[in-house]
Amino acid sequence: MTIDRMKNVYFISDAHLGCLALGHRRQQERRLVRFLDEIKDKAGVIYMLGDMFDFWFEYQTVVPKGYTRFLGKISELTDMGIEVHYFTGNHDIWCLDYLEKECGVILHCSPLTVEIGDQTFYIAHGDGLGDRDWKFHFIRSIFHNRFCQWAFRWLHPAFGVRFGLNWAKHSRMKHDASLRGDGGGDPPYQGEDKEPLVIFAKQYLKEHPEVEYFVFGHRHIELDLALSRQTRVIILGDWISQFTYAVYDGQQLYLERYTEGEGIV
Repeated sequence: MTIDRMKNVYFISDAHLGCLALGHRRQQERRLVRFLDEIKDKAGVIYMLGDMFDFWFEYQTVVPKGYTRFLGKISELTDMGIEVHYFTGNHDIWCLDYLEKECGVILHCSPLTVEIGDQTFYIAHGDGLGDRDWKFHFIRSIFHNRFCQWAFRWLHPAFGVRFGLNWAKHSRMKHDASLRGDGGGDPPYQGEDKEPLVIFAKQYLKEHPEVEYFVFGHRHIELDLALSRQTRVIILGDWISQFTYAVYDGQQLYLERYTEGEGIV
């Protein structure tokens, strides 16, 4: 990919917009939109690495209601000529062509290896990579199954979308320690030998030593880890409570935190 040397490349993930477990859903969406508005004059490309919606399922003529500020801002960005790449995650697997046709995004349903400037990036949401949990892989296989997707589309959207949002709420309550209040939830960073995405990156790097940056979402942790003198793993955090993102300025990739009222890198 050839990018304008004067423009930055941004990476964000895991906003889970519309999550029923959150009491600040509207404020959260507005905050994300303000961030996108603030970077629009600096951005050449924006990568959204999945789970931007807590649940997204497209019927032939129906999509979930809401998200008008977010979708409108994406459309504005692409109308300005900014490339917006959208990766499906494990909460928004079921994208068809709405985001492409109506908002102008470039949709990715699998990991992407891409040259940005002079460096090689491996970009993915991250679900299933390096994770050996058979229950997760079993559920994931059902969600990706074409027949199951076809059968779900026969449910009336009023029921199907509500069911999906409640399923996603249950998942967020199960995995997010800040919402549980009982000390449970997903563990923080587990170390190089136990963190699934780090394990995956190390294995992948053995056969693809040209990769200089692995960029993932999914885990809701901030991580900037050097695997070698030339290669780093970045995990982006989230846009639920951390409001973190990465920016590539043509030479280096940095993790940053968005605080309203402060300058944007």
